[in-house]
Amino acid sequence: MNIISRNNVKISGRGSQPILFSHGFGCDQHMWRFVSPAFEEDYQVILYDLMGFGQSDLASYSTLKYNSLESYAGDVVEICKTIQLTDVIFVGHSVSAMIGILAHNMAPDLFASLVLIGPSPRYINDGSYIGGFDQEDIKELLESIEGNYLGWSRVMAPVIMGNQDQPMLGEELTESFCRMHPEVALKFAEITFLSDNREDLAQVSIPTLVLQCSEDLIAPVTVGRYVHEKVESSTFIQLEATGHCPNLSAPQETIQAIKTFLSKK
Repeated sequence: MNIISRNNVKISGRGSQPILFSHGFGCDQHMWRFVSPAFEEDYQVILYDLMGFGQSDLASYSTLKYNSLESYAGDVVEICKTIQLTDVIFVGHSVSAMIGILAHNMAPDLFASLVLIGPSPRYINDGSYIGGFDQEDIKELLESIEGNYLGWSRVMAPVIMGNQDQPMLGEELTESFCRMHPEVALKFAEITFLSDNREDLAQVSIPTLVLQCSEDLIAPVTVGRYVHEKVESSTFIQLEATGHCPNLSAPQETIQAIKTFLSKK
């Protein structure tokens, strides 16, 4: 099975320049349904599911292969090369922001710009660096996922989403989390929350947009500003949107911020 089938790659749009959307933990390409159509008139839109998520081929997943974010970045590069994409705009939400940075660093000639939504190069506090979590917090999080993933999902998904005035969004994220295979969820959580990609930021050499939500418990403002400071060619925008998933909670604000950034490149 080639990577197009394996990762459930979907291609649409009437433009020539590709814009590739990559989703976050516990999600799939469906999470872009309020955002990606706005780019179909002017771009070639690429959607896919991270391995082990959504409609990707679970039989192709192994914890030995997918043991780092670099493994997922390698899939992005392979998708681009298989479809013969160039001048790619990569839009990554949450952990996929770092996947996009790693993919760029692997094959910089493939990419034209990056859009990082709620990025975090390290979730654990480290000296003067404030990632938002203590080491013990992450240990407890991983133990909760291992011990009762469905229970953890039902508690944490609405917290991650925020926007308590829109409970249907928290319910949707909960359902998405619960569809994940627990073994895949635990392994991906480990490589996400224990990763440290701070040194990778300095290698980014293309225009980059950092979109930061307000009241984001997963990627606080200090983290977004850190990414902006370390990526020399970056633009920082603080959204009015709250929570961690503006692609669902505030799609129009997210679309406008991306389009404004791309119009100025």
